[in-house]
Amino acid sequence: MTETKTIYQNIQNSPSRDQRPRIEDMGVVERFNFEKLETLKIVHAGTPSRETLNIFRELRTQLIQREHKQNFVCMVSSVCFGGGASYIARNLASIFALDKSKTSLLIDTNLYAATVDELIVGEANLGLTDYLADSKMNIQDVVYATGIPRVRATPLGSNSDGAAEYFSSEKMQHFISELKSRYSDRYIFIDAPTVRNSSEARILAELVDMVVLVVPHGKVTLDEINGSIDIIGKNKLAGLVYNN
Repeated sequence: MTETKTIYQNIQNSPSRDQRPRIEDMGVVERFNFEKLETLKIVHAGTPSRETLNIFRELRTQLIQREHKQNFVCMVSSVCFGGGASYIARNLASIFALDKSKTSLLIDTNLYAATVDELIVGEANLGLTDYLADSKMNIQDVVYATGIPRVRATPLGSNSDGAAEYFSSEKMQHFISELKSRYSDRYIFIDAPTVRNSSEARILAELVDMVVLVVPHGKVTLDEINGSIDIIGKNKLAGLVYNN
């Protein structure tokens, strides 16, 4: 299991939101067994590496504290391709949902290495880009159950041409706002492309409450890290996760 270290800085606060429904009665589907979770590199209560499990628990604690215990939308991106953003994003979703008072949603926007669909139980023929391209589609059409308790997922979808325009659309803004406001105990994580190599990540950074930037050990320079931070903006940067 990949070891992760964290440094946090500068995070925006969300306005208080009250009296919204909870997701305690979410439908339950077939759960992944131990072997499947390990194959997918998902942290769970039985994770053999207690150090890895505790690192993600500490990540969860710090993000919640920074947002004053309000739910939020968090984009996870890497400084470079293959930096481990998808690994961090799916495990943030998993560790938040490990707390039975919380639920999470993982949204795939990584046009170059989509992976969220492998967490979904059953068929998922439509995804985010399909929803954004079709004015008649509803949000519930692209939110699916996963094999991880209390985790929902939205795959990328098949209509990825012109994604930059889709992500900057009013419908995308509504999508994020509606998902965040519908449930007070839902935490949303966006698996995004690298910030230095895609316009999509820069657009998405404007829509979220915070960005977690993944720094792969030994693969990037300090200038590349600082350049990525400048693109995100320090007001949106939750912090850096060093991924070994």
